[in-house]
Amino acid sequence: MDIRCFISINLDEYTQKKVGDIIDVLNKYEADIKWVNPENLHLTLKFLGNTPEERLNLIKEALENVASKYHPFYTKIKGMGVFPNKRYPRVLWVGVENKEILIEIQRQVETEMSFIGYKKEQKEFSPHVTIGRARSSFRIQNVLECLDSYKDYDFGILCVKNIYIMRSDLNPKGPKYTKLYEISLK
Repeated sequence: MDIRCFISINLDEYTQKKVGDIIDVLNKYEADIKWVNPENLHLTLKFLGNTPEERLNLIKEALENVASKYHPFYTKIKGMGVFPNKRYPRVLWVGVENKEILIEIQRQVETEMSFIGYKKEQKEFSPHVTIGRARSSFRIQNVLECLDSYKDYDFGILCVKNIYIMRSDLNPKGPKYTKLYEISLK
C-alpha cells in the first residue's frame, strides 16, 4: 500500500501557537487563501509523494545516516513573505534564519533519497514554513499590506533536534499529518 509522505522539521507547540496567532490576524481579511492549520506547520525538506509502505524503513535508514552527521541546533523563526513575488503571491510563508545548515541538511536528504530512487528537486531550496496558499487574488492586497508589518517579526527560537517522516492524508477539511518516524540528530 502506498502512503503519501514527506520529510520535515516540525515546529514546537510554542512556535505553532505564535505563528497561528498571526494566521488568525491575516485570516480576518477574508482573502481567498487556504491557511495551514497551526498544528501542521513544518519546514519541508523533501516531498516524497506516494511511497510504498515497504520502502519506509529504507527511507528511515537513509535519514538516520543524514542525522548522524549533525548535532541539534537552534534557528530563529523570523519574518514573513510570499513566493514567487508580491505581484503574484501564491505561497505565504514564515522565514527561517540559520539557513546554511538547513540548506546543507536538505541537500544531504536529497542525495540520500536519490540513492533510493527519488528524483532530485531541481528548484533551489529556500528554507521556510508555508502558512497559506493563495487560491485567487480576491482581497489579497489587504493581507499583503498586513504581512508587510510582520516582515521582521520574531517568532522565537526553534531547537532542531529531529527530522521527521510524516504521513499526509488529504481530506475535504485539509490535510491530516501523522508522524511516522522521528529521527534524532546526533
